[in-house]
Amino acid sequence: MNLQSEIPLDYIVVLSAVVFFVGLLGVVIRRNLISMLMGIELMLNAVNINFAAFNHYLFPNRLEGHFFALIVMAIAAAEAAIAIALIINIYRRFATVSVDDVDELKY
Repeated sequence: MNLQSEIPLDYIVVLSAVVFFVGLLGVVIRRNLISMLMGIELMLNAVNINFAAFNHYLFPNRLEGHFFALIVMAIAAAEAAIAIALIINIYRRFATVSVDDVDELKY
């Protein structure tokens, strides 16, 4: 069963674009820091979908796209760990995770 003959590249790119714009809407519309972090993670996952899809369709015998996707996943994990630590400290300081309520980050 060959995946390339079943699902065209256009469909995968459209799926990736939809996931990216859902993440972008999550960052722009939501005012909660955790929701914004989830939106950023969705955008990074859309990039990973594109890396894997284009690697599969353009270079089927090479793995560069998959390696780039692994690097993006590692960066996303580090970014999420740092962001969650910052969100916890902001919650301890201001007792909220709303972006509108946390407008001053000085002592």
